Amino acid sequence: MDKDFPRTRQKNNVINQKQARMTHVNITSRKLFLILFLLVLPVIIKAEQKGLEEQLRKVIANKKAQIGIAVIMNGRDTLVVNNDCRYPMMSVFKLHQALAVADDCHRRGRSLDTPVYIRKDDLKPDTYSPLRDKYPDGNISLSIKELLEYTLLLSDNNACDILFSQTGGTETADKYIRSLGIEQFSIKVTEDEMHKDMNTCYLNWSTPLETAKVIELLLNKELFGREYQHFIKQTMISCQTGKDRLPLPLEKTNAVIGHKTGTGDRNDKGQLVGTNDVGFVYLPDGQRYTIAVFIKDSEESAQATSQIIADISRVVYQYMVGAGY
Repeated sequence: MDKDFPRTRQKNNVINQKQARMTHVNITSRKLFLILFLLVLPVIIKAEQKGLEEQLRKVIANKKAQIGIAVIMNGRDTLVVNNDCRYPMMSVFKLHQALAVADDCHRRGRSLDTPVYIRKDDLKPDTYSPLRDKYPDGNISLSIKELLEYTLLLSDNNACDILFSQTGGTETADKYIRSLGIEQFSIKVTEDEMHKDMNTCYLNWSTPLETAKVIELLLNKELFGREYQHFIKQTMISCQTGKDRLPLPLEKTNAVIGHKTGTGDRNDKGQLVGTNDVGFVYLPDGQRYTIAVFIKDSEESAQATSQIIADISRVVYQYMVGAGY
């Protein structure tokens, strides 16, 4: 037997022990680094969001209006500005209505192709209605899907009230949205009622964050059959109104936006009751965000008020892209 064998084995054991200790130190160091990173990351994100908030406040500074903003980034982190106010939704509530209509169809086993008969009396003359302009004499049947396209794509007021008449009215829509855990909002009056008395526009209200949460539910939770949910999302992506608002700074990008606008007339004080845009944005790198901008009692021009929303949209988009959030 080799006399040096015990020494060699002892030497190897020492080396193995040193290597094991080094490996343990390396693993421990990596764990410590990971822990520290996870502890510091929220601080970094919070600091970045603080920077975004400051930019948004600069955009809305000195504007003659009450402006509320909510952004939910990648379904996780939330930023709000002036969220503690009741903003008149105007036609944004047609999004809430669409969810309630889809739920009604799902529960009753009705297809979106179910026809609805429309009388001439259903087509009120003194309101915004591409539906009435196309079928002034009424006495036609359109599917629920077509009526939802009129409300979501074109923000048609008559189509909105026809759908309310088919699904239990504003009370049913309000009750359904509350069943989803949404609280800081109210749906009490129809388009026709708002048209007859502008003061009632303030009865249909929401905070920006609650409407952003509604959109998050549409995107991420199975509320009813996929057929209905997919249709609402795709229709929002095809929205034809408010191209000078949230979509404006995204026109030359590869971002995909779905949104719903709301626009009111001027009240007795000469203020624009509500100018709004809410929606979701998908970025090419897989990120996404939900955004809601409500502007109440604006004394700015209609064009300038819409530009405020476009400027807010630009700041949020640039933040999401630049931060690689």
